[in-house]
Amino acid sequence: MSRRTRIFLALVAVYVIGMATLLYQLLGDLDPRYRESAEEGLVETAQLLATVIEQDVDQGALPPDRIAAIFRDLYARRFSAQIYSLHKTRVELRAYVTNRYGTVVYDSTGRDLGKDYSAWRDVRNTLRGEYGSRTTRDVPQDPKSSVMYVGAPIRWQGEIVGAVSIGKPVQSLGQFVSAARGNIISVGMASGFSVVLLACVLSFWLIRPLGITSDLLSALRTAWWRDAEGRRHFSPRRAWRAVRAQIRAAAQELRDAIAGRNYVQEYVEQLTHELKSPISAIRGAAELLQEPSMPAEQQQRFAASIARETRRLQEAVDRMMELTALESRRMLQDQECVELPPLLHELAAGARAQVPGLRVDVRITADLAVEGDPFLLRRAIGNLLDNAVGFSTPAGGDKPDIVLRLAREGRMARIEIRDHGPGVPSFAENKVFDKFFSLARPGSTKRSTGLGLAFVREIATLHQGSITLGNAGDPPGALAVLRLPLLKA
Repeated sequence: MSRRTRIFLALVAVYVIGMATLLYQLLGDLDPRYRESAEEGLVETAQLLATVIEQDVDQGALPPDRIAAIFRDLYARRFSAQIYSLHKTRVELRAYVTNRYGTVVYDSTGRDLGKDYSAWRDVRNTLRGEYGSRTTRDVPQDPKSSVMYVGAPIRWQGEIVGAVSIGKPVQSLGQFVSAARGNIISVGMASGFSVVLLACVLSFWLIRPLGITSDLLSALRTAWWRDAEGRRHFSPRRAWRAVRAQIRAAAQELRDAIAGRNYVQEYVEQLTHELKSPISAIRGAAELLQEPSMPAEQQQRFAASIARETRRLQEAVDRMMELTALESRRMLQDQECVELPPLLHELAAGARAQVPGLRVDVRITADLAVEGDPFLLRRAIGNLLDNAVGFSTPAGGDKPDIVLRLAREGRMARIEIRDHGPGVPSFAENKVFDKFFSLARPGSTKRSTGLGLAFVREIATLHQGSITLGNAGDPPGALAVLRLPLLKA
């Protein structure tokens, strides 16, 4: 994983964690905020009802019959109110009235008439002239049965002669809380996805291949200086100059990245690294050939080395140019039907002709065709087959050295190329498709250019397919699997 990718993933992780923390706090704070809003409405309703009851108080005696008539008519009312997604048709408020001693003289549920409520917080505080409220479960084991109560004093000639408490089931707020929670989650996920998508787009232009944070820290370290006595001091002016220089460098690098120079520079660095070895070999052989006393046999050997390394150079340059041209293509322009069985038989015959005695079996389980570029597909499968030929060792007996298998896998054509070589080492499993990465052939130190499998991956991507390379199991060997979308009927 490149440094740029690690930086990008770290920024995405920080953003995701921050968004998740924010959503968690918002969702956790949602229910209390709705309860606060509902409690504020209950306070006004209780005060209004207390005022209505006070109109019928006679000599400090509460009018329970009048109160019962009010709530009987209230519960009998039917209406239609569409509150966003909630359709409300009846009143869900509860109420009870206590006298100055806390004894219930009216209960809208009819369950606790005559009981002593003086110990309940809403009644006790209200009879004292304080604000009283409580939330109590109707069923102790069921948290959804909670009811919010708010009390208001009933006065006669300035004296508190009773209390009225208005209650509302908390469950009636649940649908609002659930709807709000769903909206927050939807908006949060949509905004998070949008930001991550925007970050992915901008990362191609705005993320530098080097660490911005480490550059800034290195710049700020230059702002510290020591006086004659060795004490360290921080200079804001030095810090500003260092940061300003880093900003200018980042801006320049950003312009270079937009112009595509970083991409070219990366390719040039990789190609230069791969060309060093053959160039050194050619130069050494050429210097030795200048020795006048060198035997003719050695001259021929060094001349052959120069020719071999020159071919290696030419192959690396040609492959690099092909891969660069392929990567610049965003889609296949001209596509046609490609019958896979004849193509596999043709490539297998070419491999047998290249290495006499090599046993290559072609096993076709379905007559399949794909749509694509015949030349590129031939190059992709040919590269995989060449790779298998280079790493194969004789299987022995009647077993084939290499097996090409074509089968249907859902809507994909599955092309398998299995050899009987040493397989893929564990350290190379995640690198086989990297440019310029190659392994030595069995029994020699010869390596390829390391561009063949990268070339195959680009071809598979252009054809909306995929390529994998791993170990085949027992008996040992490598297994390459190329998947391509089948030709649509």
